[in-house]
Amino acid sequence: MCDSEPESFLSESPTTGHRPLRRAWIPFAVAAGVIVIDQVTKSLAQHHLSIYPHHVFGPFGFQLTYNTGSSFSLFSGSTTLLTILDVIFVLVLGVVAFRTTSPAIRVGMGLILGGALGNLIDRFIAHHNGGVVDFVTLTHWPTFNGADSAITIGVIVVIVSLLFDRRPSPTPDSSQ
Repeated sequence: MCDSEPESFLSESPTTGHRPLRRAWIPFAVAAGVIVIDQVTKSLAQHHLSIYPHHVFGPFGFQLTYNTGSSFSLFSGSTTLLTILDVIFVLVLGVVAFRTTSPAIRVGMGLILGGALGNLIDRFIAHHNGGVVDFVTLTHWPTFNGADSAITIGVIVVIVSLLFDRRPSPTPDSSQ
């Protein structure tokens, strides 16, 4: 590897040749926070909401639903396949989150990982025929939950971080 190659967000540290481990815990701490918030809000929704819509204000409301599909209820009823794919996704995401060196991408990956794990917990533990608890409604938008919001925000953080990464561009080697 030549010294002028650009670093990726998964690169080793240029000075030591090792990944900086002291901040590798950040995505996992963020993920843990997302899981706690997600599970608490889902529990509250299950205990205090009904299957009938409850309008709060403007386009915002609450309604308890169970989604056996993926985002936007795609592939409804394919719970086993979706669970297997979710487990693989979470494992890959965990490795990428651990290896990343960008602080912003670490937070974004933590949000995505926490959201994915929050929904996976519903599929494994909640016993709603593999359904994920959804309860937030917006006009003209599918019902969603805190985990879904964390995934969306995490993806936005990662994309923006990748688009606006301020790492210095490599300088051409003048000795050639």
